[in-house]
Amino acid sequence: MARRAFITEDFLLQTPAARRLYHDYAESLPIIDYHSHLPAAQIAGDHRFKNLAEIWLTGDHYKWRALRACGVDERFCTGAAPGWEKFQKWAETVPQTLRNPLYHWTHLELLRIFGIGDRLLNPRTAKAIWEECNAKLARPEFSCRGLLRRMNVEVVCTTDDPADSLESHKAIAADASFRVRVLPAWRPDKGMAVESPAAFNAWVDRLAAAADVHVKDYASYLDALRRRHDSFHAAGCRLSDHGLDTACAEDCTGAEIKAIFAKVRRGRKPDAAEALKFKSAMLQELAVMDFEKGWVQQFHLGAPRNVNSRRFEEVGPDSGFDTIGDFEIGRPLARMLDRLDSKGKLTKTILYNANPADNELLAAMAGNFQDGRVPGKM
Repeated sequence: MARRAFITEDFLLQTPAARRLYHDYAESLPIIDYHSHLPAAQIAGDHRFKNLAEIWLTGDHYKWRALRACGVDERFCTGAAPGWEKFQKWAETVPQTLRNPLYHWTHLELLRIFGIGDRLLNPRTAKAIWEECNAKLARPEFSCRGLLRRMNVEVVCTTDDPADSLESHKAIAADASFRVRVLPAWRPDKGMAVESPAAFNAWVDRLAAAADVHVKDYASYLDALRRRHDSFHAAGCRLSDHGLDTACAEDCTGAEIKAIFAKVRRGRKPDAAEALKFKSAMLQELAVMDFEKGWVQQFHLGAPRNVNSRRFEEVGPDSGFDTIGDFEIGRPLARMLDRLDSKGKLTKTILYNANPADNELLAAMAGNFQDGRVPGKM
């Protein structure tokens, strides 16, 4: 009996309507990705990946979580193990991810990018797949830019800190030979993180240097942010992006926020109430900046970050130790959006929730602030 392929042209398309919608309408459309973490420097330099471990396992904290859950040592995740050994461990892990999206993603990428659809990844097939993929990665059409072209990407937005230079974005935009639009997205999370004064102050100093502003008080801090916001807009940015436990909408006065900022700049840690007031004020300021330029604001809600403090100290942030939280979302989000809407300053907004229990909550919340002027404003 012939072996049946795992990935077919109708993979996951279980009804005639699904197959028609995908094949007749969606399949040929380009990718327009408004939230990614692709490194702009790699695109600017048309990076060539030396092997499958580099392109597949470097920085992929979803795969790292699966590897750790299967008892794989950290040196094969974030450590210095050779690429082939890391890939071997991944090949051993893949069969155990069955029914997890990682299993689907792995085999979809093998088929669609590398043309390997006749076998599944496991320890027996690992060496041949490794060699075949590495041979293709050595070809020019499998460079960073080549892969974006192969995947029919039309627009991709990266995630960029307000203090970033944007030099890579400028280099990409200046290259007329590369037709994929690569745009920055403004991610100002560090500009609200006053609960860690040392890290916050170091970041403010970086921001001040990038904006060429002497930050001596809260007013000059906002001026530096606005200048960088202007620079991002000039570089093609039309999206902001916020990672939040939950929305922040505490009442506060201008005098209070100035005092909290001054306190943190002196190296003193604010109490929880002060930190919440500062975040609330900053979210309002940043949202108004977005409205004034016609940007879209994105809010990622409900994901506690770096919850394993020991591993955070060992391997740093964004290493696979974020999780689903059970924060109160509804009331603070309603207050935050209502404050903006009541002032006529609510821009187009995308809401993401980490906790599936909040699906209906956010869907209903978005409906409260549609204004009949822009289809899908929320």
